[in-house]
Amino acid sequence: MAHHRPRVGIERITAYPCTLSLDMKLLAEARDHDPRHPLEELWVSERSLNPTWEDPVTMAVNAALQIVRPEDRKDIELVIVGTESSVDFGKPISTYVQRYCGLTSNCRNFETKHACYGGTGGLMMAAHWVASGAAPGKKALVVCTDQSRVHLGQPWEYVLGAAATAMLVSAQPDVLELDLDTCGYWTQEIFDTYRPTSTKEVGHADTSLYGYLEALEGAYDHFVARSGMVDYDAEFARHIYHVPFGGMTFRAHRALLRRGPHEMSLREARAHFERKSKPALRYNSRFGGTYTSATFIAMLGLIDADPELRPGDKVSIFSYGSGSCAEFYRATVGERAREQVAGQQIAAGLDRRMPLTVAEYEALERQRAGYIDQSDYEVDQSGLRGLYERAYAGRGRLVLDGVRGYQREYRLS
Repeated sequence: MAHHRPRVGIERITAYPCTLSLDMKLLAEARDHDPRHPLEELWVSERSLNPTWEDPVTMAVNAALQIVRPEDRKDIELVIVGTESSVDFGKPISTYVQRYCGLTSNCRNFETKHACYGGTGGLMMAAHWVASGAAPGKKALVVCTDQSRVHLGQPWEYVLGAAATAMLVSAQPDVLELDLDTCGYWTQEIFDTYRPTSTKEVGHADTSLYGYLEALEGAYDHFVARSGMVDYDAEFARHIYHVPFGGMTFRAHRALLRRGPHEMSLREARAHFERKSKPALRYNSRFGGTYTSATFIAMLGLIDADPELRPGDKVSIFSYGSGSCAEFYRATVGERAREQVAGQQIAAGLDRRMPLTVAEYEALERQRAGYIDQSDYEVDQSGLRGLYERAYAGRGRLVLDGVRGYQREYRLS
């Protein structure tokens, strides 16, 4: 029997869309590939990019600043940053979030690393801390931040991206209430995708595909055992899956439909997916690959895009991280979910990004790669057609000015 816990979950949530974008149709044409591959098979139309004065630190802070209000600062006593893109092997990004968000010094902070699962691991840790009552009335700030390594001309170039998401976790779950008593989780040590050095990002497509699906079934079975659920379709109004690319989520959905009591043809399964899961991809298709942020960007997309979603509806959420760890959990849509998410204006933020040509994108990625592991450099903020003046100057966004003796120098613009 489930233990009684206080209500806990996401009070506020947002995503930082970055300030640059690349159109996948243009990229496919430049690579002499059929544009239908990224657009119709992977379901990726654009990806986000950063100028060289942004990195996973600036994205994390800039996301958090969008939801942390002055009255929250004294109440946030836990900061967790999920990432597989940290800029330092020892100093966590959470220290910058604590500093630049103006939080109290009485604040635990650290990073969680487990590929794309790191953000979900941080969310669960934060939610259990709030639910424990160890610090009554206090809140946690969970941030996910990642950007891809450089893969110019590689077949998987279409599923790369950049983003940060931020969530305020509290006993006031206005956006999503988490059911902590029934979470199903699954671990298996495999080599599917990994980052063995500060510059390399390695992936094995088949291992990753089968690892994802095996972890989905393992975490789902654990959830069923803990919850007693008997009908996947009837239990949940909508379904969210980890999004390495949009097309993968249909495979995940069909795998679980096969486990249910009702047989479905391929056509029926597609129609079911279109109604109950695909609206969640509204923003993922424009961000590209976002690693730890992927399921949370899908949450934002679902709440913003699905007019039939109502407060009190149950949503299933599946998170997967290579290596591997997965979690399948249940959440209830909060009373202010639509209002809060609409206020973040995610679509408008994506629309404001400056589109790059393929040549500009390639030059930018090579420049970024050249900075990695350098002990000293200054960032030129004058290029990219005046982007700094247009999107940063006077806006209070965190930017990187340079590195001196490996010490990174940031400031609010």
